[in-house]
Amino acid sequence: MTRFTPVAFAFAFAFAIGLSLAGAAASNPRIVEIVWSADGRFEHRAPVAAGSFVELCGKLAGGQAVRWRYEAAAPLDFNIHHHVGKDVVYSARQDQISVGADTLVVRTPEDHCWMWRNKGAMPVQLAVTLAR
Repeated sequence: MTRFTPVAFAFAFAFAIGLSLAGAAASNPRIVEIVWSADGRFEHRAPVAAGSFVELCGKLAGGQAVRWRYEAAAPLDFNIHHHVGKDVVYSARQDQISVGADTLVVRTPEDHCWMWRNKGAMPVQLAVTLAR
C-alpha cells in the first residue's frame, strides 16, 4: 500500500486544484486567457450575456504596464483584479459604464483579470484592446 507523506499529499492536492482551475478556464467561454501577439497586443470582441460576465486573465510581471481600452454597446460593471490568497485586490472598479481606458502598472507578479458584468436583460457587445 502506497502512503503519501503530508508534504506529498499537499503537493498533489495543489497540483490537482491547479489542473481543475485551468480546465475550468479552458471550458468556460466567459473566462478568456490573455495571449499576447508578437507586437505586445491582445484584442477581444464578444457579447456579454444578460446576467453574466466576461473575464480576460493573464500572468503579468511586476513593474509591467498595460494600456487598456474597451467599449461596450451598453453600460456594464467593470473591474481589474487579482487574488492574494482568498482576498480579491481591485486595481480599478467602475459600475455601469460603457467606455473605459487607462494604464495598469503591475506592482506584484500575479494573474490579473479584466472583468465585465452585464446586469441587464439583453446581451451587450464588448470590444477590448490591451497593449504592453
